[in-house]
Amino acid sequence: MHSFHLYKKYAIFLLAFLLFWIADSVRGTAHASLSLDDERKLGKEFYDKLFKENLISPNERARTYLTRLGQLILAHSDKAPFDFTFSLIKSSAVNAFATPGGYVYVNEGLVTLVENESQLAGVLAHEIAHVNGRHIAEIIDKSQKLSISTLAAILAGAFLGGSSDAAAAVTSFSVAAATSLSLKYSRQQEEAADRAGMSYLVEAGYHGSGMLEFLKIMRRYEYYSNTIPSYFLTHPGTDERTRYIDALLQTTYTSQGAESIIGNLKRIQTVLLLEGKVPDSIKLLNFQKILKENPRDVDALYGLAVAQEKQGMVNDSLETFRKVLQLSPDDPDILRDFGITYFNIGRFEDASLPLTHAHQIDESDMKTVLYLGKALESLGNIPKALELYRKYEEKQIDDPDFFYNLAMAYGKVNQTGDSHYYFGMYFKKKGKNDSAIFHFSAALKHFDANTPRSREISKEIDALKRSNKTPLVNESRHR
Repeated sequence: MHSFHLYKKYAIFLLAFLLFWIADSVRGTAHASLSLDDERKLGKEFYDKLFKENLISPNERARTYLTRLGQLILAHSDKAPFDFTFSLIKSSAVNAFATPGGYVYVNEGLVTLVENESQLAGVLAHEIAHVNGRHIAEIIDKSQKLSISTLAAILAGAFLGGSSDAAAAVTSFSVAAATSLSLKYSRQQEEAADRAGMSYLVEAGYHGSGMLEFLKIMRRYEYYSNTIPSYFLTHPGTDERTRYIDALLQTTYTSQGAESIIGNLKRIQTVLLLEGKVPDSIKLLNFQKILKENPRDVDALYGLAVAQEKQGMVNDSLETFRKVLQLSPDDPDILRDFGITYFNIGRFEDASLPLTHAHQIDESDMKTVLYLGKALESLGNIPKALELYRKYEEKQIDDPDFFYNLAMAYGKVNQTGDSHYYFGMYFKKKGKNDSAIFHFSAALKHFDANTPRSREISKEIDALKRSNKTPLVNESRHR
């Protein structure tokens, strides 16, 4: 039930945002169609809202994969009037949707459900076709006759949630209003998106059956699930769509295409599952089930090894890592997490070997960079550790523990000013302003006035003081 309620939250939020934006834009004027520029602005504002609310998945690897797949489809689509943005939503609910302006969203739950790349490509092709057809804009145009009071109720339901009886009543009204407005695509729009999407999919080199296979998977999911798959709530007429797509495959798109072009979908699915909120015990069972059918499945063995480590089954985890490395000895993901497992139990020498190998294969993996730095620092190789930490810092990754490690490393080589500076950054990230100001003030004594670092530290101190709104006593400042 959690996924369904989460979807309702997304659906209400999406509808409320779209309608509120329209109400604010037209300000009571007569019904008017959205221009392409209006759609771009609306899509961008909605994306920014999702990002601000931390609903966009930060998994850069998965986002890059999704974008590559989307751009491959776009290269064989109608000339799009928008620049497209492809994003993952942090939700296990099975859904995909597009908003005006070229923004396509796919839930993590859908990515982990598909069985091959062509099925995911078919979903993207369908959503791209909705954007190119400007179907959401058509729905919005028909909704502009709503009163401000109705818009306000929908908006209140989106933001108040169900924390009280009053809020629950508002939310219930909002859901009813959303249903009456029908944010669903029409059958005609779905057919048009399937027709255009199938063309995009096949022209990109995929087998057109991927689109049909996905709908059949969703039907099975609906049958075995105790909730309605959220995808069907906005994409109606599945039985009709299945027959229509099947007819296209039998009459128009009869040639064979590829199931995979970009590749590595299974690894993306494994990473998303490992990072998801599903209990580790369930992840363990999932990988064990796959391995019963294929004991040499590299991705499942990798996932099992990580899941075992998270469950405290360290010896089993190390053994599984050794087994999978025999099958794939130069896999940087496996080498990295093998090294991290050794690091977590204090075997730093053992950790440094696979981490070094992983870094040699993929120098861009910042997690490898960080843990190799930690292992080398623990072994006393501070200069090399600092070199790796600086590389990590260049990526501007917002990780408080990293600043702590960097502060400790600088302290070990008696670079006191840098040590105080990074302790200041650590405590700032942790929200401990007084401790941050103490270390920044101490750091300031070690840097010449008017240098970039000195000016940066002064700005940090001033900002923290304003945040505290109370002056600190006995504080020294380097002038």
